Amino acid sequence: MSLCCGVETVVILGFGRWAWKRCTYIGANDSANWTLATPGEFEPIPRICRLVLAVYEPDLDSPRFPQHGYRLNPDWVIKRVTYEQTQGRAPPYIIYIDHDHKEIVLAIRGLNLYKESDYKTLLDNRLGKQMFDGGFVHHGLLKSALWLLNEEGEILKRLWEENGKVYGMVFAGHSLGSGVAALLTVIVVNHRDKLGGIPRGKIRCYAMAPARCMSLNLAVKYADVVHSIILQLISLMISYQEQLLHWKISLSQSSGVDPLDSLPCLLFLVCLRDTFIPEGRKLRDPRRLYAPGRMYHIVERKFCRCGRFPPEVRTAIPVDGRFEHIVLSCNATSDHGIIWIVRESQKALEKIKETNSETITTPPAVQKFERMQTIEQEHRDALERAVSLNIPHAVATPDAEPCMDNGTVPSQSEGDQASNSKTKSTSGGGKPNWDELVNKLFKNGESGHLVLNKDVTALNNISVVQT
Repeated sequence: MSLCCGVETVVILGFGRWAWKRCTYIGANDSANWTLATPGEFEPIPRICRLVLAVYEPDLDSPRFPQHGYRLNPDWVIKRVTYEQTQGRAPPYIIYIDHDHKEIVLAIRGLNLYKESDYKTLLDNRLGKQMFDGGFVHHGLLKSALWLLNEEGEILKRLWEENGKVYGMVFAGHSLGSGVAALLTVIVVNHRDKLGGIPRGKIRCYAMAPARCMSLNLAVKYADVVHSIILQLISLMISYQEQLLHWKISLSQSSGVDPLDSLPCLLFLVCLRDTFIPEGRKLRDPRRLYAPGRMYHIVERKFCRCGRFPPEVRTAIPVDGRFEHIVLSCNATSDHGIIWIVRESQKALEKIKETNSETITTPPAVQKFERMQTIEQEHRDALERAVSLNIPHAVATPDAEPCMDNGTVPSQSEGDQASNSKTKSTSGGGKPNWDELVNKLFKNGESGHLVLNKDVTALNNISVVQT
């Protein structure tokens, strides 16, 4: 009897300790040791966030929500594409040329809970389904990125050439669109000659509320061009909505079970699973998907403190502990919303400028050239850290040469052949087929392609309610 009581006491105390640590873990803990962002590197983010928010507006000439302050010139909108025009192959987007900041922007909207096509894109994936550029990516998001390049590649190339080849090219997206933008950026970086030979330094991607769309080695490898913006806690909306849909589909096929009644059970099981998986096992799994690139973490809430505080922005290229903890928060939905990201990023930028504003006779705390060197060094350190942790397919230096199918850097002779083939394809003229170009970075998973016909059919019978 006493032995049973002792075992029960140990179990209760152990579970209580786990529950306390789980309930008291906040999003600010993930970036506690990161450095603060400078005004120069964070300045474009609120502006790009407003452009992504403008994709949600049906008519920019007479906006329904003028209080959002998109601050764009409707005459500079080159192209606007809706769901009817994409036919479900990609989320809606706009192409905008910002002459004030010399940028060509492709902005993509996020997940629409009323559109089945978005859910089909979300469901078109499984662990290890698609290998790409020596890592793994989300298959459905990659297909959307390829479709976008086939449709708009010529327009982007023409805009860059018509503006003297001096403008930067920015790809931005929110939620589901962030994953499409990130994978689109990876493809463009590896085939810059198809967009007029644009330098890598002029390509940028901003992923708001980023989707987990690529493996850890790719997330670190492209951290110099891909930037993720996170408000308080990284939203697992994409990852969990995918799991919830499969959960609903399986339960809808059985009788007498309401999927909504089983939602707390699913969240509890997912929380337990992610808590007790060892960190080393997560890092050694090459199929596990992560948020891409460099992180900009906007922190504006503290533990056991009510309300929002003046936000601060922390930045790093994390490798281990890359937002892998489950954070229980009643603000998860608002933190994922693009409206809140726009508001808090603008407040954060104003606070950063106030903090860094000094008298004219005093030099800035961090010189611009010094900060650029620091960012480059952080990227090199992150790559070396990934190699030291034995992360599959990780490389110590970013590839300056084109990657082969297995993700390795080609030899000198292979590099010459690759450059010759590029020259021939460029001189041949005509519209490039991005599906064929990506084949060199494209490799199927061990089990090949899997079409979720049953899941998609069952999805048609599920009524989706926007939350």
